[in-house]
Amino acid sequence: MIRFIIRGLLRDRSRSLFPILMVAAGALLTVWLYSYVKGAMGDMVDSNARFDAGHVKIMTRAYHELADQTPNDLALLDNQDMLNTLSRDYPDMIWTPRIKFGGLMDIPDAQGQTRSQGPVFGMGIDLHSPDSPELELLKLKQSIVRGRIPHQPGEMLISEIFAQKLGLNIGETATLISSTMDGSMSIHNFTVAGTVRFGMVALDRSFMIADIEDVRLALDMADATGEIVGFTHDLMYVDDHMVRLARGFNQSYHESTDEFAPVMVSLSDQTTMIRDILKMADSIGGIAVGMFVFVMSIVLWNAGLMNGIRRYGEIGVRLAMGEPKGAIYRSMMFESVCIGLVGSALGTALGLGVSYWMQYYGLDFSSMLQKSTILISSVIHARVTPTSYYIGFFPGVFASVLGTMFAGIAIYKRQTSMLFKELEV
Repeated sequence: MIRFIIRGLLRDRSRSLFPILMVAAGALLTVWLYSYVKGAMGDMVDSNARFDAGHVKIMTRAYHELADQTPNDLALLDNQDMLNTLSRDYPDMIWTPRIKFGGLMDIPDAQGQTRSQGPVFGMGIDLHSPDSPELELLKLKQSIVRGRIPHQPGEMLISEIFAQKLGLNIGETATLISSTMDGSMSIHNFTVAGTVRFGMVALDRSFMIADIEDVRLALDMADATGEIVGFTHDLMYVDDHMVRLARGFNQSYHESTDEFAPVMVSLSDQTTMIRDILKMADSIGGIAVGMFVFVMSIVLWNAGLMNGIRRYGEIGVRLAMGEPKGAIYRSMMFESVCIGLVGSALGTALGLGVSYWMQYYGLDFSSMLQKSTILISSVIHARVTPTSYYIGFFPGVFASVLGTMFAGIAIYKRQTSMLFKELEV
């Protein structure tokens, strides 16, 4: 019987071709949607971790309450002692200090008068230590547009778009006007060593990077740091593990009432947006499958009804020959399983091909992110995961079976007493 059913599907294209194409289309869209949304969410989490939040971040309690304002007057003191302690107690993590700051970038002309200026957001990172992880974390070498990585004191990197806006060239001097840790005005000169483009509009608009020791000198923050960020060695973020790590660290200081006591915060606890993204990332597979199962079930139900009408005489003959209604129903269900498996395999193969292509090239959304303040790449790539290889089979097989299940109910409504009259017609 199984061989008979399969031969029937192969010989009668009207029974198999359209359903297989529909199942393949649904599986393709499921695989592509899952991989693309997974990639977009993964890029957003990864970008926020690398450039802002880390996997965990340590700061003072007072700084944490006003973190959006980057209050360097509430920074961590005795930075080196804290780094030594963290390296000893958490050797499976990468720890690096950072100082965020804002100010005004002034570009002087040959006479020392202001030629151009604009607001700037900057970050002081460890650029000169041989074991510093920052070059890899921020992907600085890949992001260089002109010039080079700073290797001399007083040098900086500036975003290419901002440099063009200010008319700033490599080797020229730029003056940072900001405020020190004590609240007084700070005026400090930097030499442009290179320009960068990170592919994130929020950073590329007006961003500068300098060595943390130069920033400490400019802002009077000797051995102080605004934040210490931590990353796992494989740079893969696991929320449950990082939350437990932060709780364990904070337990050591829970009895302290000092507002300058350190506090550790995981990536998901720093912003509501990241927490929502991580929750959505876990459920995106179920959302995609549920959506396409529903839509495809309706389409394949209609296709099953049309197929049932076309096969009306065949079903009547089989019933007249004494074949039980249940056997006919089960044979149609087996047909739907075969169609679902073949269509899902075809759609998954095509979906993986499209997803791998988009994982390499991506889609450029820079025109839609001109005013964005979110740290997300303007070119969003798909991300193929092990789940991508089988997620398309859920809507493909389930929708095919459900569609046939509903359409096949008509078999049980056939009246045996009316069969010969139907067949005469």
